[in-house]
Amino acid sequence: MVCKEHPVEDRTDLAEDRTILAVERTFSGWIRTGLATAAVAIGMQAVFGPFQPTWVPKAVATVLLLAAQLMFLFAWSANHMSRRRLSSHTARAQSGTRIVILILLLSAGILGVGVVLWLL
Repeated sequence: MVCKEHPVEDRTDLAEDRTILAVERTFSGWIRTGLATAAVAIGMQAVFGPFQPTWVPKAVATVLLLAAQLMFLFAWSANHMSRRRLSSHTARAQSGTRIVILILLLSAGILGVGVVLWLL
């Protein structure tokens, strides 16, 4: 909703909204990469499970799961820091609470996968 009386402020507001949406896309990319890393960890265990000694593929999978966890935390941190500096005007960004809940659930999932891998 561009106002003819304050076109400069309107353009600035719209640019800030675009930046907020770009921050969300970046967050999504970090999450996607973390999930792909977790999938590789599961695949490693599935493919190299019979490998002897059995702790080797489990250790490699654990390193990948830790990397996925770090990606989730980095995604949250970068999103949080960027969102603190920006104000939404017309764009509807995800709430910080939703993002924290998502990160907590993904973190619990990564922990659960790690536990299951070591129990196999």
